[in-house]
Amino acid sequence: MSEKEMKSYRFGVGEEPSDEMLSQLMKEVAQEARESNEKAMGEFFESLNREARAIKKEWSNRQTCIVNG
Repeated sequence: MSEKEMKSYRFGVGEEPSDEMLSQLMKEVAQEARESNEKAMGEFFESLNREARAIKKEWSNRQTCIVNG
């Protein structure tokens, strides 16, 4: 199935997509879901690392204040 055919197809009442169309749509949706998940995981761990660095810096400052009185 050509890309043009895939882009022009619209689900409608009484109009069933072919097995080939469904397979292609499912592959595309799965790929988009994987990419979205990878991006979200990357952003989550970036945020987690930023928070960890901020907490580490705060505790380091507290320790310095205690040591130096």
